[in-house]
Amino acid sequence: MEATKVRTSNNFKRLQARLRGQVGKAIADYQMIEQGDRVMVCLSGGKDSYTMLDMLLSLQRKAPVDFELLAVNLDQKQPGFPTHVLPDYLAALNVSYRIVEQDTYSTVTSIVPEGKTMCGLCSRLRRGILYRVATEEGINKIALGHHRDDIVETLFLNMFYGGKLKAMPPKLLSNDKKNIVIRPLAYCAEAEIEKYAKAREFPIIPCNLCGSQENLQRVQIKQMLQRWERESPGRINSLFHSLQNVSPSHLADPELFDFASLGKGSSSSC
Repeated sequence: MEATKVRTSNNFKRLQARLRGQVGKAIADYQMIEQGDRVMVCLSGGKDSYTMLDMLLSLQRKAPVDFELLAVNLDQKQPGFPTHVLPDYLAALNVSYRIVEQDTYSTVTSIVPEGKTMCGLCSRLRRGILYRVATEEGINKIALGHHRDDIVETLFLNMFYGGKLKAMPPKLLSNDKKNIVIRPLAYCAEAEIEKYAKAREFPIIPCNLCGSQENLQRVQIKQMLQRWERESPGRINSLFHSLQNVSPSHLADPELFDFASLGKGSSSSC
């Protein structure tokens, strides 16, 4: 029994170190956090956002730059939402936080027909509220808990259903040009985040509004990718790395590469 505990402890330490290293590398690669930043950590109560907060708190203690963290949760007034869980958890950590109460649940359910996907409208409403809170709190970076698998899933969603070669960037300037969105978990695999969250015993709050929709396109994409990963381990990681190794001249977007000038004395390189 004692040997099992030691092995489990060692496995956890390796997992923790690996996730911290991946988060640190993503932050460094994309210059996500810099001296004096005030970072809003968007906390939903799911495994990803808990892990993101945990990693950022750990890095904050050791980082060569000083930055502030503010955990923010949007209480969307979903029926049965346990309002005490996050305040209790954050207070115990002595983390600065703000709970924003806004009934987007009623708005979404009144507009979206039953059986239709609610995530698009819910996401837009949530994003607008978070941008407003960022301005109110003097935030200059907004941290979201999307991980490597989310990014790859978004790539396929856009290709299959939107006809676009587009994913989630690790760092993004919002459409209003006022907010920088960062994704510190961009290099982290969902399976490892799930293991970490379970080991840390985070008080997970399920999303009953979106998570109950089993026929979502994203769910179908996730199942496809998981099947590929079982058949060929490492495929999701390879797909993610392809987003970091793009050859515009080998795609087909004439606005991205000057195909028209090829063969006309142009110095454009293939």
